[in-house]
Amino acid sequence: MTKPRAIYLLRSDALPKIYGPEQQAALEHLVDFVAPPQTIASLEEEPSVLADVELIFSGWGMPEMDEAFLASAPHLKALFYGAGSVKKIVTDASWARGVRVTSAYGANAVTVSHYTLAQVIFSLKRGWEFSRAIRETGGWVGRTPVPGTYGSTVGLVSLGQVGRRVANLLKILDVHVIAYDPFVRPADAAELGVELVGLDDVFRRGDAVSLHTPWLPETVGMITGEHFASMKQNATFINTSRGAIVREQEMIAVLQARPDLWAILDVTYPEPPLPDSLLYTLPNVVLTPHIAGALDEECQRMGQTMVDELGRFLAGEQMEYEITEERAKFLA
Repeated sequence: MTKPRAIYLLRSDALPKIYGPEQQAALEHLVDFVAPPQTIASLEEEPSVLADVELIFSGWGMPEMDEAFLASAPHLKALFYGAGSVKKIVTDASWARGVRVTSAYGANAVTVSHYTLAQVIFSLKRGWEFSRAIRETGGWVGRTPVPGTYGSTVGLVSLGQVGRRVANLLKILDVHVIAYDPFVRPADAAELGVELVGLDDVFRRGDAVSLHTPWLPETVGMITGEHFASMKQNATFINTSRGAIVREQEMIAVLQARPDLWAILDVTYPEPPLPDSLLYTLPNVVLTPHIAGALDEECQRMGQTMVDELGRFLAGEQMEYEITEERAKFLA
């Protein structure tokens, strides 16, 4: 049986990070790579390399599939994107041509959900606050009440790939999970063990609130200062989504007025924060440099997801993470 003709097309440093030896060996068994790995620069020099390509295995550094690109790849059937968002890659022309697209956004969601779970647990124990107090006083500090992992409430904003994974992970705790997502059916929420509530209620009731909303024009500035001001005593806000969804200056003002609140921010807007941003100095803010998603060897989970998707594609099965034109509108 003739193997599909394929090519790697992504940044040179991204290839070994996403597609490790195991993933490359698996792909070589299933497809025929018709040229050495390509980059945007090499493709500009020799676009004819795409002439016979049916499948592209990519990641960071994939060019936009505009009309010129598609003209160079007349036989292209599918793009296997071993990273997250494809918003800057897919075009009206690629949808019209019927190029199928699958992405490893689900694999990236795995690591984000792990990071979130760790932060939720540590926050419910008020770990950041106690460790800061010990460092600042140079001595032991007495314990004060914590929400803890029994009977407390965790709020999730949006139940997409990450939010659903977090909800499932939270089942190992004895917490009540509430969530805001106007697109989720009550039956699906019940299966996740989640109580659907309004956005205001998530902030008002949550001992820890975790944001997982995609960055869309409709969601910019969705989280306001009023949401933060309504939070419970000693509550924590966690953001692994996108900084632009939060009205940052309003959040900062509340954090200044409410030192009992904590913000765990893996993302900001802009990113990184401006040099004079109070986020660097506020004692109740924890900044991490966008590490929740896949890093280093974790990225090979994304490559393995593409190997698995290829198996489904070749078997004529539905790809688990296939992105349609309609679905792409709701992905970050």
